[in-house]
Amino acid sequence: MTTLPLVSVGSPHAKRTVTDRLEMLQALIHAPDFDPLLRSDAIRIPSVHAAYGWSCRVPDCERSKMTGKQFCHTHDGEWLTWLKNGGHIGDFLQTAKPLTSVRWLVAPPCLLCPDMPAKGQEGMCYLHTERWISYRKIRRDKGRKADFQTWLATQKPFPGFGKCQVVPCPSIADHPLGLCRQHHHRYVNAGKPGGAALPPGWTPRDLERGDLPVVTYTHEAAFRSWCAATRPVSRMNELSLLGLRPLVKAEIKWTMSRHSQRPDDGRNWSISWLQHVADECREQNVNSLADFDLSQARPHTGHIVKVMLGYLRHVYFTRKDTKDAGFIDTEFYGVRIRDRGTVVDLSAVTQRWLRDLLWDLLDARLTADPPRSNSTLTRPRRGCVELSAFLEAQVPDGGHDPRLLAKDHAVDFVNDQRHRKQHGLKSLGLYENGSRFEQRPVTKSTLATTFGGARDVLRTALESGDAERIGLAREFIIAIPLSPAKSGRRRPFPDDVARALANEDNLRQLEDFDPDDRGIRDIWEALVFTGRRGREVSSVRLECVSKLNSIPLFWHDQTKVGNFDQAIRIPERLYERIQRRQAKTVARFVQHHGRQPTSQERHELALFPRRSANASGKHSVTHSWFGCCFRDWVDTLDLGHYVAHQARHTLATNLLRNGANLTHVKRYLGQVSEKMAEHYVHLAGTDPRLDDALNAVWVAGPGASVPGLLLSDSEPMTREQAEALAIDLTRKSTPAEGGFCTFQPVVDGDACPWNMDCHNCDKFVLSGADLVYWHRKREQWRMLAERAPDGATADYLHQIFEPTARAIDGLEKALSAVGLLDEALAIDLRRPQDYFGRVWSTAFRAHELARHEGIEDTDVLHEDDGAEAS
Repeated sequence: MTTLPLVSVGSPHAKRTVTDRLEMLQALIHAPDFDPLLRSDAIRIPSVHAAYGWSCRVPDCERSKMTGKQFCHTHDGEWLTWLKNGGHIGDFLQTAKPLTSVRWLVAPPCLLCPDMPAKGQEGMCYLHTERWISYRKIRRDKGRKADFQTWLATQKPFPGFGKCQVVPCPSIADHPLGLCRQHHHRYVNAGKPGGAALPPGWTPRDLERGDLPVVTYTHEAAFRSWCAATRPVSRMNELSLLGLRPLVKAEIKWTMSRHSQRPDDGRNWSISWLQHVADECREQNVNSLADFDLSQARPHTGHIVKVMLGYLRHVYFTRKDTKDAGFIDTEFYGVRIRDRGTVVDLSAVTQRWLRDLLWDLLDARLTADPPRSNSTLTRPRRGCVELSAFLEAQVPDGGHDPRLLAKDHAVDFVNDQRHRKQHGLKSLGLYENGSRFEQRPVTKSTLATTFGGARDVLRTALESGDAERIGLAREFIIAIPLSPAKSGRRRPFPDDVARALANEDNLRQLEDFDPDDRGIRDIWEALVFTGRRGREVSSVRLECVSKLNSIPLFWHDQTKVGNFDQAIRIPERLYERIQRRQAKTVARFVQHHGRQPTSQERHELALFPRRSANASGKHSVTHSWFGCCFRDWVDTLDLGHYVAHQARHTLATNLLRNGANLTHVKRYLGQVSEKMAEHYVHLAGTDPRLDDALNAVWVAGPGASVPGLLLSDSEPMTREQAEALAIDLTRKSTPAEGGFCTFQPVVDGDACPWNMDCHNCDKFVLSGADLVYWHRKREQWRMLAERAPDGATADYLHQIFEPTARAIDGLEKALSAVGLLDEALAIDLRRPQDYFGRVWSTAFRAHELARHEGIEDTDVLHEDDGAEAS
């Protein structure tokens, strides 16, 4: 986590920096739109404050709510019981009975002493309460009744003791030692450091003459030290900033106001938590929140301080200031990446020239094309952190002068990283893991990230001229290699694993990993049926399904590729499951809000809402939460290591196996290119059913003597049939428009003697993949004939196209006979051989095909010599 590089107390510029920032915050605090309630050093919060209110949610209940809860202790228990029984918040609030407070959060003045706080139900100060208790006991021992009003008329007021001497305590003292009642108890329990004591024989009766006792000490400095170090009494309605330094005091006030302006998402700060922040700032003696040591803080305190620092960055820094400060904040660019903070810490790159190059690269990317994933930012950073740590340890002057760096230094860095990867050694750089920094083992994946990130930064500097400007040698830059290949791509689920992950008993076990019923099984089944990316399913809104012409559709955002509000057809089973999940999500909303969501709220609610910090219900569960639960579930099934994303690979492969083409896979999976779709296709060119769809049916072209004549058959061949077809299937071919050319000189690379008039050539043949293309041609000729000026011209056009029409009819009949007509009609490529060309570039000897009749394994078949397509 990047802190604000604000001050060190001994810094020569500390005074100027603190003064400037303090003046800036004070100006903001005294602005008209600042909440005046937060300007005091002892902030007293009303019970119904919009952001920091502390009263129980039950109407007219006088008790304070529990920290992080919405009810007092008694009502919270009743609400949990009510919730388990299926009740919602509206009925509970009408049924729950308000409770009276058992103690004062703010004690009123004593009935007798205006400068003393009241204690107890009688409304008197501590001293008068003690005297009343003593008087009542004496009267009872004598068998007489004590009348409070009669006794009260005989009492005289005591002079006040002033403010409590504990520095951060805003309360009034009610003990002669100058302490409030709570701190007097703490002082006694602490062993009375400093030995503060009243004069011997002193009694409260002496106060009636107006004489305050003279307190004596055995060691007054120890008493004063205890008063300065002791924390104030934690109260739900009061925040004490007394005793803090001016800047940190102003920072807390301003960030509290800034946080109160955030939309209600369940992240409200409790006053008791804020008091812990102030107390720990006081104990660490910090000048600013930038000096706060997060490693010594409580978890909730550290989280609040991190958020406060995030608010302050946008006051203390401009976008360009972050370059000198050693970090980059995506919020300066209006960018927020899902499931990560906005700050990228660059301080681990110790060489200023390298850190500046890294900052310039990230700044350019965030400005021109904001990234959609975390890796765009972390990949260059990791590469530079590793390179920086190596230069710091192995290069003279720690690599701070780029003019001294040579090719050998880069080669040594590359060799060192490879050595660490080979032997499983830890990285040179430190990386954040929660609240601590640690070294991590170098793996094949991190090695690829390191080389790719460092090369990216340095190559960009080389192209922009920055490398020449700072004197960095070109030989040093180009010595950083290309990113090595990462671990292999994900495989589809094997059949036994797929069956286990779809088994009903196993799916019920998956639900056990979701005790709050956030929808983990629904997410998994949606991934299996749709093949979407994990976050595209886990982050969908409530209104994510609908029916169009009775067809169920699933609406989602493909944020990774910039496609929003996309629909995909889903089976009825998944549609009904999502409808049941919608009902559960709406019921949860009704339970917590006591009403049905509005139409606008339904479009904003998450279908799978996360459990914490989500009062509005708009925040979805994270994909990392789903991934952790999924892995734990798979581990219990003892299947090996599998991840949910493999369902996407499995679906893509199954689509291909059932006759879909690469364009269909690309569009269905929501890929940006066919090259990316290929990454998910694992059986291209090897699946026998796909080969049948393209390779089994060849017919003669329109230029042949008999157009549409079947040239091949997908049925099992005899030896005689195979030898008869050998002249066709063993010769080489080359793709042509709408079919294949089998004229050998052209296939070998010579020019076509007929000027590539393929459609009138008897060497031109059609395949099953060309059917849709020729359907379009037929429609085109029909339209031309319909637009002919006279019947004779129309008849002439029909006559010209007649051979082609017969070829198309023959192709349809052949495909229908072998049961491949539907698959051929589903293939919608303008030039299908562009992708499937490899299937046609390899042929086999006919006698080998006949010899291995019925054997599907083609590994034993020999390729024809020179079978490569030209």
